[in-house]
Amino acid sequence: MPFIEESDLLELHKDIDKAQIINERLLDQVKFKNREIRKNKLQRNALAGVTGLFLIGTLIIFSFTAGRSVSNNYESPSNLLVSIDSLDAIKSRINNLKQQNEELSLVKEFYLAKEFLQKEKIYSVQIKSFVDNNMTLASEALTNTMFVKANPFYSYSLGNFETLKEAQNFREQLVDLGFQDAFVASYKDGKRVQIEDSE
Repeated sequence: MPFIEESDLLELHKDIDKAQIINERLLDQVKFKNREIRKNKLQRNALAGVTGLFLIGTLIIFSFTAGRSVSNNYESPSNLLVSIDSLDAIKSRINNLKQQNEELSLVKEFYLAKEFLQKEKIYSVQIKSFVDNNMTLASEALTNTMFVKANPFYSYSLGNFETLKEAQNFREQLVDLGFQDAFVASYKDGKRVQIEDSE
């Protein structure tokens, strides 16, 4: 049988007593923290309840006063005159928007036509070629003009014609104006093709 000396037994009892004291302190701390948590939770719930009641009260008061002010506005004849003036302003705005819509429709039709010309076979009269793309006076947004890059040149053409005959007639007019080097070119899908290939 194992033997424990009395001094070891006393030390063991002291250690047990210390552990019990530490354990009681920890339990006290846990109880204190639990009380704090319950207190915070109660405060939070009370604040949420008061805030909710305040919001509901504000909503009820706002609904009641808004309903009264709307009914009072319809009874006043001066407000009726303001409404008629507002109606005229709205009609004027609608007419302006209709006019802007018509203008936008014209712009849309222009760009759709330009896109159609890029997909179909067309004839144009080339008047000049440049090595550099230095055409600051011209814009791609101009109707009946084409800027085509054919390495290493940039070609500048006037007119978009469906038939070769129309393009040849326009070329003659340009030659009469002094564009002696003007010639008819054919394009399909925005690229230059030989006139025979485009038929």
